[in-house]
Amino acid sequence: MVRCGVAVLRKYGNFIDDLRVYVRGGAGGMGYPRLGGEGGRGGDVWLVAQERTTLKSIRDRYPQKRFVAGTGANSSIKALKGEKGKDCEVHVPLGISVLCDDGKQIGELNAAGERLLAARGGLGGSLATNFVPCKGQRRIIRLDLKLMADVGLVGFPNAGKSSLLSKISHAKPEIANYPFTTIQPQLGKIMYEDYKQISVADLPGLIEGAHANKGMGHKFLKHVERTKQLLLVVDISGFQLSIKTQFRTAFETIMLLTKELELYKEELLTKPAILAINKMDLPRAKDNLNELKEQLQNPQDFLHLLEEEMIPVTTLEFRDVIPISTYTGEGIEELKACIRKSIDEEAEQENEEYRKKKLLLLQTSG
Repeated sequence: MVRCGVAVLRKYGNFIDDLRVYVRGGAGGMGYPRLGGEGGRGGDVWLVAQERTTLKSIRDRYPQKRFVAGTGANSSIKALKGEKGKDCEVHVPLGISVLCDDGKQIGELNAAGERLLAARGGLGGSLATNFVPCKGQRRIIRLDLKLMADVGLVGFPNAGKSSLLSKISHAKPEIANYPFTTIQPQLGKIMYEDYKQISVADLPGLIEGAHANKGMGHKFLKHVERTKQLLLVVDISGFQLSIKTQFRTAFETIMLLTKELELYKEELLTKPAILAINKMDLPRAKDNLNELKEQLQNPQDFLHLLEEEMIPVTTLEFRDVIPISTYTGEGIEELKACIRKSIDEEAEQENEEYRKKKLLLLQTSG
């Protein structure tokens, strides 16, 4: 047990989704009062989104986590206008939110090549500054990573999310029979015969109270924000975290997951969702499935069975409910087809909305 714990902690240490760094723009160059020369402006610090970059690689490469741009050149007889200081470019992963140390958001970087000014260089000495240069902007910023994936796997610990990811993609997540096997997000890609690829993120298991930052809490939930669709994975036999916690049926599990998402951010419930009912190879699975389908058809008729704090204001409407077994492979191909269909339909809807906006813009300008 000790060895498992150490391995898990070491693995978690390899994944970073939050990093604080110090950035400082370069100081301006000295002016030349006698000839009215202007010093060069200090360099700027830029954040540049780049694929295959991680926050861990930034931390490892720059352990001091300090990024300082170059100083502007002084004005001189040979060059009355001093040259601008050298800019400092910091390559960051896609999906980064940049925040001030007080939590205020500066901006986001979601596509490769996007740039964000993190610290502006100071003005060079000139007549306006009495030929004294200005210091560059300096501050501590926080780089907050939210994974970008087409589909996010949502479920309580031991629901089988890691096993499912290994079945539908080439990812090789750690799989074991103890809770919280997944303590860092895992990314995989479903490969289809026509070379279509759909990215899937297996995110750390939720527990009751995650919205209040219990367990992995916000560390998990923030990654759900940027997934296009949700894939809830539920154990047909129900869920119990430990002997000290209450047993939850599959229906109660779905309601609890919905409630946690709702309390964290209501907008998450507007995402398209698919429900995968896992462990259909277990005894009484078919009877439990028939009961669950009846409950999902008319959830309002069964909400009285739940504690009031468990009942979500809005219940998730699933595009498909697919019974599966990651052990036998039952339903896996059907699930992959449903994911593909849902993603394609969503993309077509987005394209149609874009075409309508474009047409409206042309008509308005005309």
